[in-house]
Amino acid sequence: MGSGLVVRLFRTAIGLLSRSVAGSHLNCGASGEALAYWYLRERGFTMVARNYRRAGVGGEVDLIGWEGDTLVFVEVKTRQSSAVRHAEDAVDWEKRRHLARGPYRFDVVSVYPQPEGAAVVEHFRDAFTEAQLGCHSQPGSF
Repeated sequence: MGSGLVVRLFRTAIGLLSRSVAGSHLNCGASGEALAYWYLRERGFTMVARNYRRAGVGGEVDLIGWEGDTLVFVEVKTRQSSAVRHAEDAVDWEKRRHLARGPYRFDVVSVYPQPEGAAVVEHFRDAFTEAQLGCHSQPGSF
């Protein structure tokens, strides 16, 4: 896919997300995941899976992609506002433990739709590591 098409799709996703501010929780989350997908693609990621679930194991990984030779698992959180709690803080200890099953990188993308204009997207690289999730580690923020 040409970079011009990726840019157009990315801008379309931003516009759709910005207009979905009054939409339902599920629509907002799905729009945020779509925006995060195109955001990462625009920055050179090769995306390989969306909403991945392993049979017999609970939970879901929102996005999986490669950045160079690093496999990256991405949790996407979309919130209308960061006034109460930042979106990235919603990746709780249990979600981190579930994702951290190998020597990979774990990122979080926060999406904040704006009533007027483009959504604000924040990408947190290496948001947490497997070592931080050891038996004696305590839940914490990024």
